[in-house]
Amino acid sequence: MASDVSAPSSDPTSSPLGRRERMVLAAVAALLALGLFLLRGGLQPAAPLEKLARQSLELPVALANGKPTLVEFYADWCEACQAMAPAMERIESQHRDQLDVVLLNVDNPRWQPEVDRYDVNGIPQLELFDASGDAVGRSLGARSQPELEALSAALIAATPLPAMAGVAPLSQLPATPLGSSSTMAGPRSHS
Repeated sequence: MASDVSAPSSDPTSSPLGRRERMVLAAVAALLALGLFLLRGGLQPAAPLEKLARQSLELPVALANGKPTLVEFYADWCEACQAMAPAMERIESQHRDQLDVVLLNVDNPRWQPEVDRYDVNGIPQLELFDASGDAVGRSLGARSQPELEALSAALIAATPLPAMAGVAPLSQLPATPLGSSSTMAGPRSHS
């Protein structure tokens, strides 16, 4: 008895799937790949925080260029920072020629000296500098567009900061000459 079983053919027309089925399968695979791409973020533009941080001047440059500076300490995971980002972006674009906006990510070890220097222990935290690069105030917590506008206007006009919760002007302590003894009590000097 002879066997009627023949060797598999390499002829594409002998495939168990017809041409139409292969086209449908390819279309479904392409749609699934596109859906997965879009669900994972796709080609969305950079978030406003990331965009502002990338286009920010270096802090020493901003403090030395003769314009007031608004520095925001932020983190990508901070919801208040994310909510404030579009307003910060508008401030930066509206006042680009009058005010520097600098963003520093507290999670980036590169900015740890600044985080320590400005005693950042909550975010968002704004540090406000006059045109000479001197610290004039600090703002703790999220700010609305009108609040950011008021702070920016005060910096640009070199006027006192507006009165609002969480905003305080910084005072300068008089420098004590080296070697002089101070009669002021320190925080641990009382019993």
